[in-house]
Amino acid sequence: MVPDDRLDQILRRFEFLEARLLAGPGAGELVGLGREYAGLKPVAETIAAWRRLAADLAAAEAMRADPELRPLAEEEVARLRAELPAAAARLRRALLPRDEDDARPAILEIRPGTGGEEAALFAADLLRMYQRLAEAQGWRFQLLELAATELGGVREAVARIEGEGVYARLKFESGVHRVQRVPETEAGGRIHTSAATVAVLPEAEEIDVAIDATDLRIDTMRASGAGGQHVNTTDSAVRITHLPTGIVVTASQKSQHQNRAAAMAVLRARLHDRARARAVAERAAARRGQVGSGDRSERIRTYNFPQGRVTDHRINLTVHRLAEVLAGDLGVIIDALVAADEAARLAAAEAGEGA
Repeated sequence: MVPDDRLDQILRRFEFLEARLLAGPGAGELVGLGREYAGLKPVAETIAAWRRLAADLAAAEAMRADPELRPLAEEEVARLRAELPAAAARLRRALLPRDEDDARPAILEIRPGTGGEEAALFAADLLRMYQRLAEAQGWRFQLLELAATELGGVREAVARIEGEGVYARLKFESGVHRVQRVPETEAGGRIHTSAATVAVLPEAEEIDVAIDATDLRIDTMRASGAGGQHVNTTDSAVRITHLPTGIVVTASQKSQHQNRAAAMAVLRARLHDRARARAVAERAAARRGQVGSGDRSERIRTYNFPQGRVTDHRINLTVHRLAEVLAGDLGVIIDALVAADEAARLAAAEAGEGA
């Protein structure tokens, strides 16, 4: 089991954060302290629950020395011992290293892959799916950029999603999503296969990514909708090019000021994601086989319309609830991905301890 001194260290840090927040930290500290406190709170609660259970077990075992209390004590000892393995497992999971970005808002990017107009229509389906998921979770969904096709498909969609546990839940959605169905434009009734790519990036703060103003080219342009129709008559859309990397970001809502801020947020997220990707690559040997590595070259999920099923290939999970999933009910799939990720990290941690 985990050494007591490590548990004590965690609890002391949690108590320090709690006291610091109650004392009223400055604006510069508040976000960081609040994020660390929120991440550490469930860990501290799990440690406290484990220790209460261990203390109760020790007290029940001591009660067996009293002949009058022995029958009751034996029942209590049996019950507590039965609960102990599950509590220990919860503690081990709680102590797994956290992704420091889990508490951040997420930048969602959707683009069609192979499949022409059918891929663009599928990209639109995915955009609606994530919008409905956000609504069901009580998350704030803000569309930053939308380039539509004549038939209602999506050439590119970028959104910001904010709420409790957004990135922690959505990070497993990054990858290639494949659809198998008969397109509306298919006269022969043949099943087509097309794809769309989804990228979920943790939103980065200014302190996370240093961007030199001289590395940016900022252009304003007229916002346009599907088919190039002008949405308004002002040059409100903003395009930012990061010259060192060639990353281009656009935002085309109504306010030029808001578009600039939104485009910078997306740019920071992409640069932050690049840094994360480099770090992941450097730790590839240790992290090999983990679910949710964010490798967008792999096909992660198939949506099969003729059979009404959705299959996540990373964990070999198939659910026959296609309509519900596309309506935003991804709970079963996301829960399974989170559980598989935790199991893989726990196995790696235990293997490291046993080495």
